[in-house]
Amino acid sequence: MLNNLLSNINSPTDLRQLDEVQLPQVAQELRNFIIDIVSVKEGHLGASLGVVELTIALHYVFNTPDDLLIWDVGHQAYGHKILTGRRENFHTNRQWNGVSGFPKRSESVYDAFGVGHSSTSISAALGMAIASNLKGDFDKQHIAVIGDASIASGMAFEGLNHAGVTDANLLVILNDNAIGIDPSVGALKKYLTAVKDGKNSRKNNMIKSLNFDYSGPIDGHDIFAVIKELKRLQKVKGPKFLHVMTTKGKGLQQAEENQVQYHAPGRFDAATGELLPKSEENLPPKYQDVFGLTVLDLAKKNEKIVGITPAMPSGSSLKFMMDALPERAFDVGIAEQHAVTLAAGMVTQGMIVYCNIYSTFLQRAYDQVIHDVALQNLPVIFCLDRAGLVGEDGATHHGVFDLAYLRCIPNMIVYAPMNELALQNILFTAQLGLDHPIAIRYPRGRGIFTDWKTKSFGCYEKMEIGQANCLKNGTKVAVLSNGTIGNNVALALENINNPTAIAHYDFAFVKPLDEKLLHIIFSEFESVITIEDGVVTGGFGSAILEFAAANHYDLKIKLLGIPDEFIEHGTVAQLQQYCEIDVKSLETFFRTIENNYFAVPKNKN
Repeated sequence: MLNNLLSNINSPTDLRQLDEVQLPQVAQELRNFIIDIVSVKEGHLGASLGVVELTIALHYVFNTPDDLLIWDVGHQAYGHKILTGRRENFHTNRQWNGVSGFPKRSESVYDAFGVGHSSTSISAALGMAIASNLKGDFDKQHIAVIGDASIASGMAFEGLNHAGVTDANLLVILNDNAIGIDPSVGALKKYLTAVKDGKNSRKNNMIKSLNFDYSGPIDGHDIFAVIKELKRLQKVKGPKFLHVMTTKGKGLQQAEENQVQYHAPGRFDAATGELLPKSEENLPPKYQDVFGLTVLDLAKKNEKIVGITPAMPSGSSLKFMMDALPERAFDVGIAEQHAVTLAAGMVTQGMIVYCNIYSTFLQRAYDQVIHDVALQNLPVIFCLDRAGLVGEDGATHHGVFDLAYLRCIPNMIVYAPMNELALQNILFTAQLGLDHPIAIRYPRGRGIFTDWKTKSFGCYEKMEIGQANCLKNGTKVAVLSNGTIGNNVALALENINNPTAIAHYDFAFVKPLDEKLLHIIFSEFESVITIEDGVVTGGFGSAILEFAAANHYDLKIKLLGIPDEFIEHGTVAQLQQYCEIDVKSLETFFRTIENNYFAVPKNKN
């Protein structure tokens, strides 16, 4: 029986004590370790399995952490974490107070740069390399590992363009597996495929044309070949580029054959690779599916409707439309800025465009939202999936800033449905014709109606833009909620016996606000509480405070939501509890109000 080598590797220093011939065994043990943990604890599987040999080779050849290693996005960094002192705690990956699912500078000196969004690695590594030159450290190595989907993003090209005219000691490693989360798209994918197939000569190499020392493609699972080439490149000065071919999900048959599903497969049998069945009977629909099915239904009836997503067709469920109406649904790759301006261009020609982007990814196209859409008052329909607290992906993926960063933009309509019926109705209303662009934000996860698809799907009602609704009458305190967090409010109020003092209003529109109703509320109630699953700084509650100040209302106002800090990873329930916007915390708060309503404190912000 072979000795367990991995159990004795607590840092790359331990790894470098091994003979090179032992490394394939380390690779197998590392692959098995990742499979065993992720099969039970869940997480991102395929990407990390695909770079096991490359990960080992990088830490074996380079003197990390003195040499700086940056992983793009970070989905593929599990092996890196396990080899750099986090093996014994890796079972806590993505859990509350556990190991982060992405490289994180505060977690380890080996995590040279915090990542989570794509295409940042080249710019960050180049910045480090230029800094090293300025400090006179010309021997330090700076390595960026980037995938073929991520390198197609504009920011990656900006980094390559700059690096090529420097003498920075930079090594860019292209981990080419022809897939990101969904299959890679675009002309660059075709170019890279031609390079791998030997159809492009070295004279027709765009990377060499950018003044990089290009080598490859090489087999990323031949650990000896990878080590040999890394050692050669270690001695080469200036910008270098290594093209490595890998297979996402390598070592687990199902993950190799179904790379989209096994990107983050949930729980599965570690021995067989088979996914463990999930009971989805009698469950409400996922919000992403409500979006995808509704837009497809609307598009079948309205030939002007177009769908756009930057590299998330499966995650956003635009895949439904892409399969049924491929000529009107576009995956533009990891290119959020392009997606937004592409949508704007289509709208100028009379198309009705649903631009589906995760809330946290729209941050990457903020200038385009302002300059190319809102400034020209083009009615693009932004559908922001994964809004609010998303759970285990943590701070890089929580969509908690959108209410604040969107409501300050002139001409924008900002809407957050309380449930899936409201989501389908606003999607229907938007395509009837709007005078302004609209951002519709909805969470990751499921709605509340188990019979939505059988009884409610397609039963559309036109909505009144800017209208809020009273859900429960009260006498002393008005609770104003925005979005699906309003369901927590409703449940908390149901658990209180006869909460006569508390009224509940659904303010789905953050912009424009229902000022007519607000005047009534501020005239009839003694205290107002706002609740949102976005940041309280600048968000929905701030809009209510601004209204009160502008109209000289002197009421007690309390803001509840995401505090002024980056929220870490954990389950949505744990994170809501931490922010005191879960049902139980709200129930306790409301009981205090019901017993002594006049004790509602003024907001301290």
